[in-house]
Amino acid sequence: MSRLNVSRRGLLAAGTLGAGALALPAWARGGDLHGGMIRPGFDEVSGRDIALTIGKGTHTVQGRRGHAIAVNGSVPGPLVRLREGDPVRIAVTNTLDEDSSIHWHGLLLPFQFDGVPGVSFPGIAPGETFVYDIPALRQHGTYWWHSHSGMQEQAGHYGPIMVEPARRDPVAPDRDYVILLSEFSPLHPHTIMDKLKKGEEYFNFQKTSWTGDYPLSGEDRRMWANMRMTPTDIADVTGSTYTYLANGRGPEEGLEFAFTRGERVRLRIINGSAMTFFNIRIPGMKFHVVAADGQDVRPVEVEEFQIGTAETYDILVEPVGEAHAIVAESMDRSGMAVAMLASRPGARAAVPALRDPPLLTTADMGMNHGTELDLSADGAGDMAGMDHAAMGHAMPSDASGGHDMGGMNMRDTSLLPPDVKVGPGIDMVSMNPVDRMGDPGIGLDTVEHRVLTYKDLVALAPNDDLRTPSRQMEIHLTGNMERYMWSFDGKKFSSVSEEPIRFAYNERVRVKLVNDTMMAHPIHLHGHFFELVNGAPADHQPQKHTVIVQPGGSATFDLTADEEGDWAFHCHLLYHMHMGMFQIVTVAPRGNRPDVERVGED
Repeated sequence: MSRLNVSRRGLLAAGTLGAGALALPAWARGGDLHGGMIRPGFDEVSGRDIALTIGKGTHTVQGRRGHAIAVNGSVPGPLVRLREGDPVRIAVTNTLDEDSSIHWHGLLLPFQFDGVPGVSFPGIAPGETFVYDIPALRQHGTYWWHSHSGMQEQAGHYGPIMVEPARRDPVAPDRDYVILLSEFSPLHPHTIMDKLKKGEEYFNFQKTSWTGDYPLSGEDRRMWANMRMTPTDIADVTGSTYTYLANGRGPEEGLEFAFTRGERVRLRIINGSAMTFFNIRIPGMKFHVVAADGQDVRPVEVEEFQIGTAETYDILVEPVGEAHAIVAESMDRSGMAVAMLASRPGARAAVPALRDPPLLTTADMGMNHGTELDLSADGAGDMAGMDHAAMGHAMPSDASGGHDMGGMNMRDTSLLPPDVKVGPGIDMVSMNPVDRMGDPGIGLDTVEHRVLTYKDLVALAPNDDLRTPSRQMEIHLTGNMERYMWSFDGKKFSSVSEEPIRFAYNERVRVKLVNDTMMAHPIHLHGHFFELVNGAPADHQPQKHTVIVQPGGSATFDLTADEEGDWAFHCHLLYHMHMGMFQIVTVAPRGNRPDVERVGED
């Protein structure tokens, strides 16, 4: 992990792009910082030796200006193009006046090059260069990179990764494009954090009208008031400050992707945002999802899907019209990123208006007991109509300030296992957390067209470890919205002792994540892929590195802990991670391994 002093290098020139290569519009090729101004879009770097330089400057999006951190002079930073089976050395020079880092999100590599300061390496000090010496890559697909220092990711320190397959591409499109979704705010990330700590609904500009636009009964309004929430409390940070970006461009800045009728176009969609879930659709068009988190899946035809922060999806489209709008609508429907598939320069398709904001329901409270309470304007919304006795739990009143909804206590900590720390960091407990991997995501359960769910995903290639897990773990996602505290098992990382989550090398474990909060959390494990237990055949369970755990619900995955070292495990909502929803996973050295070997292993 030594820091190497190497000279700064300029951008590596991108090669000529053929029809089957990743195509970038001319304006999307970034440059070094000049006069402190940062350019939108990204260049491309490739080869066995790559140089990246971290700097700061001023970034302007649709007339709004703010502080930003750029890599090689652009936001997003360069597309890092790699090849499966090849090694690479990436020299990263930090010209900031603070420490920095780069985490290679989704790449399998030695833990000392994972890029998490304080976990796998010290970080990159101002004026220094660190060389990530990555051995032969063991995967292909769509990934991304970002800072793991402070809140630099929110300020623009991120970029895409493409790893080309060593063998035949199972998709083999005619054109291949990256769409990296993110956000821009003129506010400094520390200002956003300060406002969230003072009031978690600060950016929820829709809260002022929901009682009028979504007429609920007086009892329902009192119920939400008792919980100190509104049913429109979907996202912590919204379009009231964010402009949503596609490849660094705002929705009015004309991002285009060229196509010719009859071509098959792959869109590699990366959610590189800090805090936003996006709903992706191309109005009037069906398309196939062909990869999730870089891993090939059996093609699934849908018309929309939700992508959580840090996830990636590849989709295959066959455009037929003159132009088609690619719409990435924020989950709370406070804004969107937009790009165009265009058969000629300047061709445009209609961009739909924002849809009505979705509402939280009792399923998001962990009360999905077969009789879903509809809290929308058309729903009955009558808490008195619920059979409390049928829930199977006594719901005593909680003098400590829990949410008591007519006998249903939302802070009944007796429902928690004994290893969950009960205290001010928990303001809600899911009363009956059911598996919600068949849920398309908040707001998409009522649309008329087909929407992707995790249960639709089936791995294209068979998995190589078919052992039954030797043990099971249950981890609770906990928080206190009013105090803006987030944690695993009631323990904020800052207050956790030095004891990490430990696995033996090559241990096979089933992990159940239980979400006791009313927010969706994208949970990311560094250095590994895990298999979603989603109903797919055991040998074709889809592999992912990030999983959305829906509010009040659960998600389960099987993990083979075969990457030794210390790894970060956290919610990928940036401000949730920084407020405590973070832990370290330690995989013992290779000599510490179970007696039962992996299927097919020598």
